[in-house]
Amino acid sequence: MIEVNNVVKTFELSKQQRKENNTSEKIATAVNDISFSCQPGRIFSLLGPNGAGKTTTLRMLAGILKPSEGEVKINGFDIEKKPLEAKKHIGFLTGSTGLYERLTPNEIIAYFGKLYGVTNEVIETRKEELYDLLDMHDFQNKRIGRLSTGMKQKVSICRTMIHDPEVVIFDEPTSGLDVITAENIIKLIRDCKSKNKTVIFSSHIMSEVDLLCDDLAIIHKGKMIFNDSMQSFRDQMKAENLTAEFIRIINEAKQSS
Repeated sequence: MIEVNNVVKTFELSKQQRKENNTSEKIATAVNDISFSCQPGRIFSLLGPNGAGKTTTLRMLAGILKPSEGEVKINGFDIEKKPLEAKKHIGFLTGSTGLYERLTPNEIIAYFGKLYGVTNEVIETRKEELYDLLDMHDFQNKRIGRLSTGMKQKVSICRTMIHDPEVVIFDEPTSGLDVITAENIIKLIRDCKSKNKTVIFSSHIMSEVDLLCDDLAIIHKGKMIFNDSMQSFRDQMKAENLTAEFIRIINEAKQSS
């Protein structure tokens, strides 16, 4: 379970950043007093335009960034007060996390499994399950530097899931990937739900949201402007489809801000 309570994240702006953003403000607020919860066995989607605060939020959930205010709890553990206990439960996938190009998928998966304290026997069992799901057997012994973008993403997914985390955080997991690799990731997300894991993901692809999502939050300029079930979102729609409704809600928020 993920609990987010009144979380704020601010950053200090350098002179160069203030010049680039045409502002005299020394502090930028990326996330502004948001609260929500993600339940086991349900898939929660965080939506918003570029720069809305999605990635900042997910990085706070994963313990990479510290909230300026408020609290984040992972399975009851405060991510700031008990980071090691909280992070043991987390798998975090983001496209910006690099891989060691000289290593093979097998070497990377074994390395990260051991970092999480997983035994060699369990690593092998989990690795086979994930390789089957993601169709990774053919390139498991090739160096990462020789792999395609889609293959590297599969390795990142396997690294994220090798310790069988109870809470899984996906930051735009299918962005820039081919259809087959994206479908493999969707299978994995469904598999997580069937195993009663807590899943949160961000995406720009509304068809994925429609396919996977149980609960939905929309963030705009760091503020939460919608937080309810996917069914409630559909019930209150004024536009003809999900994409049009998302755009309508964002435009409405722009006009009222």
